[in-house]
Amino acid sequence: MAEGFSILDLMESPHTDAPRPVFYLDLNLNQILDKVTAQWGNPVKKMFLYFPRNKECEDYRRAVYGDVKKAACHEALSHFLEVAEKMEENQKQEEAVISPMQKDVWHLWAIRHYCEAYGGLCKALEEMELSSEGMREFLRRLKEHLSSKEYLEMQEKVDATLTKLMECRFLITYEKDRMIISEGTAPGDYEAFMDQNGDRDRITLKSPFRISPNLSDLENACLEVLAGKRPEIFRGLAETAEKYQSFGEEFCFRFRREIPYYLSFRAFQAEMEQKGFHFCTPTVDEEKPVSAEGLYDLALAIVAHREGRKVVSNDFDYREGESFFVLTGPNQGGKTTFARSLGQLVFFTKMGLDAPADRANLHYYKNILTHFSVEESIETGRGKLKEELLRLAPMMEDSEENDFVVINELFTTAATYDAEIMGKKVLTHFIEQKCQGIYVTHLKELAYVHSGVVSLRAMLNEERLQSFRIARSEAEESACAANLVNKYRLTYEQLKERL
Repeated sequence: MAEGFSILDLMESPHTDAPRPVFYLDLNLNQILDKVTAQWGNPVKKMFLYFPRNKECEDYRRAVYGDVKKAACHEALSHFLEVAEKMEENQKQEEAVISPMQKDVWHLWAIRHYCEAYGGLCKALEEMELSSEGMREFLRRLKEHLSSKEYLEMQEKVDATLTKLMECRFLITYEKDRMIISEGTAPGDYEAFMDQNGDRDRITLKSPFRISPNLSDLENACLEVLAGKRPEIFRGLAETAEKYQSFGEEFCFRFRREIPYYLSFRAFQAEMEQKGFHFCTPTVDEEKPVSAEGLYDLALAIVAHREGRKVVSNDFDYREGESFFVLTGPNQGGKTTFARSLGQLVFFTKMGLDAPADRANLHYYKNILTHFSVEESIETGRGKLKEELLRLAPMMEDSEENDFVVINELFTTAATYDAEIMGKKVLTHFIEQKCQGIYVTHLKELAYVHSGVVSLRAMLNEERLQSFRIARSEAEESACAANLVNKYRLTYEQLKERL
């Protein structure tokens, strides 16, 4: 475990601010992650832009997510975030107020909520059986921090100072044209008193030691009188705030920033499961074949459920010696959807999260490379074929062993003979690079390019209409034509009826 602890990374990843727009857009991941992080904001969304450094780091995340999914752990982490948000609100108020004394008050409340958040989380986690290295290491460090002499001294001093402040009371008495401020108490609470006697048209008055962005002139005057009568309390406030101006451990604050990565996806997954969609924890076992059952396109599922449409799932497996699927079949038969679902499966597995399938086993892939059909560029004046080639060239140059490749409908504007030659070169390149993947095409000849290629086909049902099922089958050139003939009722028998 590296010295700088992270609940996301077993070892530091070479993070950059550069997203992966190519495969994010091709696989519709942007639509999924917009939904996942809708309530969490851009800082959480950015965490989904970076793959862990290696397989060990992916396994590290997957184990942490396994703990996060446990009901007790999830509840403890959710409560932790609620209290931590109070701490952050205190810090915002500290920045917003003008009075130095009030800044000190808000600072101590921030420390109080820091202690409450991490102390409560530690107590809850100690009662659980944590499975992941990440959560166990975080708990070990947290216990060590919370039992340190420095932390215990800070907690005691802050609690004592806030207790004394909260015990301060003063009585405001109106006598004709005079207002007398003295120590003491009166029936009722401060807010009710100020609501009756304060300037309600201009200000909302609250306790100066509670929630109040800024004090009114009257409140400031009261506190000046009280500070003169009890200087030791206010001197203690200033000294305590100054002594603990910097508080907390970096690994604690980093945990607060990073744990929403898991919680955001868990909330999204739970919502989708309530709608009837299944997720699984993928295994990554190099000794077993790459396969999945009940795989579906998660982006499509989000939209389809909203529109009341059914989502069809599929199974697949790469058998010994197989590297690439070549998928052919009728238009609108689910080919692109299946290709996207494969890419999404690899993505969520690499991110250490659950995947949209009933069961899945993958091998370790370094990266995801995608190339989906593009439109002609009006700005550059380049045709569709040239746009595709310009994007394909760096993709092939950058490919490495163990990349996962998703290619969808390349070279559709080229002559069939040329498209076949170029398609064969592309497939051969990635197979020789020891990549795995899928190539969606209208060219059945590509299914026989290499011994590592497997022919898949989008199947038609008994009525020769799209079933959206993908299965191993010989490429069939007439599938698209037959599909269109049936769709528009142009069979011999149907035409004979109409004539």
